[in-house]
Amino acid sequence: MSSSPQTRSGFVTFVGRPNVGKSTLTNALVGEKVAITSDKPQTTRRAIRGIVNRPAGQLVIVDTPGIHKPRTLLGQRLNDLVEQVLGDVDAIGFLVPATEKVGPGDRRIAASLDGYPRAKKVAIVTKTDIASRDEITERLMEVDSLREDWDAVIPLSAVAGEQLDVLADELLTLMPTGPALYEEGIVTDESLEDRIAEIIREAALEGVRDELPHSIAVTIDDISRRDEGELTDIYANLVVERDSQKAIIIGHKGSRLAAVGARARAQIEPLIGTKVFLKLHVRVAKEWQRDPKQLGRLGF
Repeated sequence: MSSSPQTRSGFVTFVGRPNVGKSTLTNALVGEKVAITSDKPQTTRRAIRGIVNRPAGQLVIVDTPGIHKPRTLLGQRLNDLVEQVLGDVDAIGFLVPATEKVGPGDRRIAASLDGYPRAKKVAIVTKTDIASRDEITERLMEVDSLREDWDAVIPLSAVAGEQLDVLADELLTLMPTGPALYEEGIVTDESLEDRIAEIIREAALEGVRDELPHSIAVTIDDISRRDEGELTDIYANLVVERDSQKAIIIGHKGSRLAAVGARARAQIEPLIGTKVFLKLHVRVAKEWQRDPKQLGRLGF
């Protein structure tokens, strides 16, 4: 990619209450799945970088966990991560769903952006595909009045793919000039192991009751391709906090765990390009979210 003088590139992050669609928007802009999505809040745990290449330059999207009031050490570490990321980006996109009135949580987050004077700020009204025209208009007005310094206010639908180009081009105009930060064709700087672990965690979260989401971590013991190269063996651990959670994940006669494996495998195979033999082991690490040693071991 030859860098003409007007090429722009830089870092963007999306903020908003949990579950406003940050990961869905990241994946839609990147054009493939780099962030896991789930209808459970607090699904995202790492600062995943998704890379969007456009003729005018490159956007590097840093996906933060939703900002929330921390209840555990893990929660506190996630909040610290958000703070760190927000201090380093060129633009912050503030997300509000078109289908819900702007509330105190939105106001608090919008106000907190004062702490990041160097970042340009864009308000984004999401989920326009499931909102009425009146709702969208009302939301745009509410959001617009939250701050004086929005560089743009953009309604869009990540699911329907509406206005994504408008957002990408608008964000690019706010980036510093400079060459691309990543070579073309790269969509994330996350390691393969991390992506596989996240896919497994997402598969495990699907359809479980509320007591589980925060309590699942995934570690990968081994990824190895067999000699013929047609098959890859992956050995992974699902780590939970209590025996009762272990029972939920395994399910009646292992049925739940088998379903998790099948779901994860369906997404891992296209990612690595071979058939996969996936061996999942569920283990209990008592109260790992509150224990600094265990958090460190699990990568937080």
